[in-house]
Formats: sequence, C-alpha cells, structure tokens
Amino acid sequence: MAQARPRAEGAGPFTTRRTWQRPEGGTVVWESRTARRRGTLGVRAPDGTVATTTAAPEALGRLRRLNAIASAAFVIGGALFALGAAVTLFGRGGAAESAALSFAGGLFFNTGGYVSLLQVLNGPRHTTDGDGLVTTRWKWWGYEPMRLDWLSTFVLFVGTLVFGVDLLDSFLQGLTARQADRLVWTPDMVGCLLFLISGHLAFVELCHRPWPCPRSRGLGWWVVAVNQLGSVLFMASAVAAFVRPATDGPVDPGVVDWGTLCGALCFSAAGILQAVERPRGTAADGSDGARPGTRAGRRGSAP
Repeated sequence: MAQARPRAEGAGPFTTRRTWQRPEGGTVVWESRTARRRGTLGVRAPDGTVATTTAAPEALGRLRRLNAIASAAFVIGGALFALGAAVTLFGRGGAAESAALSFAGGLFFNTGGYVSLLQVLNGPRHTTDGDGLVTTRWKWWGYEPMRLDWLSTFVLFVGTLVFGVDLLDSFLQGLTARQADRLVWTPDMVGCLLFLISGHLAFVELCHRPWPCPRSRGLGWWVVAVNQLGSVLFMASAVAAFVRPATDGPVDPGVVDWGTLCGALCFSAAGILQAVERPRGTAADGSDGARPGTRAGRRGSAP
C-alpha cells in the first residue's frame, strides 16, 4: 500500500499529478488525463519494472462509451463545419446552406462538449492511499471548479453553447453592420476565446505546469495540440469576420472561409485521435492489458 501523503504537482491551485512512495519500495503515479482517459495508474516496482494498474472493467466500459460518443461528435461536427465553409468558398451553395450546415455542426459540438464534461464527472478517482482507482455513481452534472480537467471541459462546453448563439443568429437576414457585429460576430469571438482557454487548460493538465510542453510523442499531447490549432484558426476566422460599417462586409472573407475550413478539419482530426486515446482492454475481457489491480510490467521509464 502506498503512503498517505503523496507528492503533488500541477499549476497554481490545481493538482494534475500525484506520486506515492510505496513502503516496500517503488512508486505509484496518478495523472489526471491518463486516469480519466485510459483508466490507469502508473506503477514502478523497486526493481525498475514499470506497469499500470487499471480501473474495474465496468469503469473502463463507461470510459470507452463516453469517449466513443465524444470523439464521434467532434469528427462529425468538424466535418459539417468544414462542409459549410467549403460550400461558400467553392461556390456550391448560398449563405443559407452554409449556415444550416454550420448550425448542424454546432449541435454535434454541443454534444461533444457535454459528453467531454461527463467523462470528467464519471471517470475513476484515485484512492486516498493511491493503491487503486474507484468509480463513483453516475452523474449528469457536477460542480468541481478546483479540478483542472473539469474546468477545461466546462469552458469547452460553454464555448460550444455560445457558438450556438452565433450560429442561430447567422440565419437572420437584413442585418446592419452594427447588428451583425453584435449578434453574430461578438458571440463568435467569445466562443473562440473560450475554446482557446479550454485548450490552454488542457495543456496545463497534460504538462503539469502553466505553459505547453514539447511532448510530441504522446497521443494525448497530439489530441490537445491539434484541437488548439483548430481553435487558433477559428479565432483567426472570427477576427476576419468583423463587419466594417464602411463596406458593410467582413474584413477578409477569404480568411473567414479558409480559417473555418482548416480549423474544422483540425477538430475532426483531433476527434479521430481521441477515438484512439481510449482505455485499453483488460485480461479479464480477453484483450491485451493488465487485470484491474495487477501489474503486468515492462522495463522502461516512469509514465
């Protein structure tokens, strides 16, 4: 059993990694993203063997289902956003068709954002002594602002809702420049800003420090990085969409369409990567991996 007082790491008031020293030697490491995405703890034995301890099969099944829904929602939502931008960019449809496709994409983004929050609320938690992972009863909602993963996904979900306001208002016709900037451009900017904040918080959770880290070999890093690139491109598109009263048109229509198209493709790509970043099977269900609470190890560096 691990000691009761672990070494905590993170940024500011947030703890994103805990390390317990075992009385018999070795360590147990809990990382926020790994636990909620993979359902595992990292274990290093006194002889240097590195392995994982997994959550119960029921918990892993819950994580797999939520991850599958969230990743599919972002893949489809991003594809619809990209299609809406392509319709305008390549002259295959009008503003109404583009707005309808983007609005449908926004609904999938709403779903993906909410399910991402459910992943945090219903993911396994580490025990007090770090000896394993436990799963609480199912929650449809929860308020846990001192958890960085909750804060990141909550901001993401709110961002998708704000985008919904922008996408709904985009159906309005005959708006003046001032009305378009207030009803369409402003919520677009706010939504993009919330996406950027959510992505930065995801980097803080992953890197255990206030700024991004160059950890390109990790799948989780690529999921966060590609999502953040999409957010940056969406922000560029939003800035260029400001309607100037002098011309009654956006600052740069090309940046608006290309930024939306490329950003949406980034979100779809990140959704595909997220589908791969799922809990591994356990030996109990016949697939590769360690049984819950066991350590099927290898030689190597700590997780």
